[in-house]
Amino acid sequence: MSTSATSPKNEQALSIKSIMLPLIAIIVGMFMVILDGTAMNVAIDQFMKDFQSSFSLVQWTITGYALAQAAVIPLAGWLSDRFGAKRIFLTSIVLFTLGSLLCGIAGSIEQLIIFRIMQGLGGGMVAPIAMAFTYRLSPPGKQGAVMGMIGIPMLLAPALGPVVSGWLVEYASWHWIFLINLPIGIIAVIVGIRTLPNLERQTVPSLDLLGMIFAPLAFAGLAYGISSAGGEHGGGNGWTAPETLFGLIGGGIALIIFIIIELKRKQPLLELRVFKSSDFTRGILLQWIVQIALFGTLFLIPVFLIQAKGFSAFETGLILLPQALSAGIGMPIGGKLFDKFGARPVVLFGLALITTGAFLLSTISASTSIPEIMLRLVLLGLGMGFSMMPLNTHIIQSAPKHLVGRVTSLTGAAQQVMSSFAIAGLSTLLADRVKHYTAVNPGPDIPYFSFGDVFFILGCVAVFGMLVALLLRRPKPQGQPDGSEAGTEQVNMMMGH
Repeated sequence: MSTSATSPKNEQALSIKSIMLPLIAIIVGMFMVILDGTAMNVAIDQFMKDFQSSFSLVQWTITGYALAQAAVIPLAGWLSDRFGAKRIFLTSIVLFTLGSLLCGIAGSIEQLIIFRIMQGLGGGMVAPIAMAFTYRLSPPGKQGAVMGMIGIPMLLAPALGPVVSGWLVEYASWHWIFLINLPIGIIAVIVGIRTLPNLERQTVPSLDLLGMIFAPLAFAGLAYGISSAGGEHGGGNGWTAPETLFGLIGGGIALIIFIIIELKRKQPLLELRVFKSSDFTRGILLQWIVQIALFGTLFLIPVFLIQAKGFSAFETGLILLPQALSAGIGMPIGGKLFDKFGARPVVLFGLALITTGAFLLSTISASTSIPEIMLRLVLLGLGMGFSMMPLNTHIIQSAPKHLVGRVTSLTGAAQQVMSSFAIAGLSTLLADRVKHYTAVNPGPDIPYFSFGDVFFILGCVAVFGMLVALLLRRPKPQGQPDGSEAGTEQVNMMMGH
């Protein structure tokens, strides 16, 4: 295969033009899956009424979905390498869309839980495959800008989820939370079939059967244990409850066995040896810190607006819109700045905005106006936009190019656990602060004092993240030529150019 057919400039221009339609398919698929993940929260009460079920049972519509995602995320990279990223991505979208249809016509809460698990099995693989797919399609020197484009649904969808689902539950029916996915999923599949390239598969000589058994057990177990402790809505069982200990201990043992197995295999399910790269290790440690601050604020703010300020779910979603829009604005700008300056200055700036927004939220009182709250949320949104995708791109660049699919599976699985940890930890902390202020200074300001303390701690977490971000450096070129001009030309040839 020749690598000198065009000049770098023309090759790059051709590549940017050729990946726009594939990016649409990827973005639509990701947006649908991520939107559905947050849309469920406001429908819990309606499920309890319609199905005449308890909260503990209805909660499994969320818990089952999350556990299914945690179980399949580690498999995404291996399946993509074995059967092709395009095939697995489209299969995942089809499975998620079919699960959505079944959820929309579910006749009992048990059926809804089963079909939500089906949704999770499909949706769990979408994000890691999409990240790897997009990175491998990106032209040289433009990875940050292109990755910033697919980062938009990752931050916009969680904020829009409560708005869309709140409106549907209030003015239509909860069934439409799922049925609305049908046309979106069909469009994503049709566009994907026509435009997504058949990227070259990686060599996968043998099935890592033990890895495929213990990885889902480990990540699903840890996610279940942590979620059980704090709970998605702050009503968890605590860290010493049998359910929590079962998940944490069982998941921890499975994780230790999984690590031992993977380090002994030449072709593991998840390539843990990538941690030998100091650039990768620093990047992923910082990513975990950022995710605690990110998912912590995404969880706390709607709860605060509903519980402390008394807004409805739909009103809360509207108040959160400026945060989502500012995140969508900051994401592509952060990607372009990453291409020019690297990760460190961009991530530092984003974390500085998050820190400022969190500390300002810690000062909210009963007299704080809606515009003042929105201004704080805009700072958080911009900070998330500037920091999230530059950091993700930095991590991918720090790994060998031929392991991109495995790296996104690894980071995706860890993200599922870290998001559960953030929600559970903050739920426990919030309950503790409410208990403290109820005993020390009872009165109408208890919610503001309690949430203020938690937001202050999130600000401190972001400050710690800024210190870690100072250690980031541009990663050294790694391994295979997937990101080279030759790799770009190969992609163009596969797409018919």
